[in-house]
Parts: sequence; C-alpha cells; structure tokens
Amino acid sequence: MAAQLHLHILEGELGICRLDAVSPIPGWAAESPFYSVTRTPDELSIVTGARAIPAGMQVDAGWRAIQLVGSFDFSLIGIMLSVLAPLANAGISVLAVSTFDTDYVLVKEARLDEAIAALTQAGHTISG
Repeated sequence: MAAQLHLHILEGELGICRLDAVSPIPGWAAESPFYSVTRTPDELSIVTGARAIPAGMQVDAGWRAIQLVGSFDFSLIGIMLSVLAPLANAGISVLAVSTFDTDYVLVKEARLDEAIAALTQAGHTISG
C-alpha cells in the first residue's frame, strides 16, 4: 500500500527559468520564500516566485508547489511515487524538487484543483 502523507500547498505562483550553464546565479533568484537553483553542464535552472523574475527571461510561469510535509529518511521507498502516481493517472504533469529533508511537487496552477482532488482520492491529506 502506498504511503498516506500530509501535503501542504505553498502560497504564491512560481516560475521556472532557464539560463545558460555558465551564467552566474542572479540575486533575484533568492527573492522568494521558495526557490531552488540547479546547475548542470547544460543549463542553470531556477525555480522562484514568479514576481521576482525579470522581464525577458526564458521562463515557464504559473506553477504551484505542494510540499510533502515531514522529514523523510533517504532509505524510505515509494514516498514520491505515492504522490506522483495519482497525478500521472490524472494526466497532470509535474516538476519534482527535492531537499535533504523533504520533497516538493510543482503542478501548473490551472490544474491545482484537479491535483488536490487526485491526491485526496489517493488518501493524502492536504492543507494550505
């Protein structure tokens, strides 16, 4: 049986930006209560509050973050699957962001109500 989790919807619209791999991390990236910066050999990706993103950036806006509440040991299996499977079954695309303690699943704001319904039907509780 899949894990039954408490999920929390974070406030505010997020945007996902793509910069060149060699770009410095811009100061505006950290102007949001929630942000994530990932550098790979191919790109610099920034997830941050949509209001912080300057005009002219390559951005996909309109995202909302769903927090998996709690601290999850790295040895636990199926935590993300218990959230991702109901969303995939509902045809909702996601972007996953993980931290040392927990995970976040981003869904388009236009599909947030559908995501909440799918996750609630899967047995998760949701606040926010």
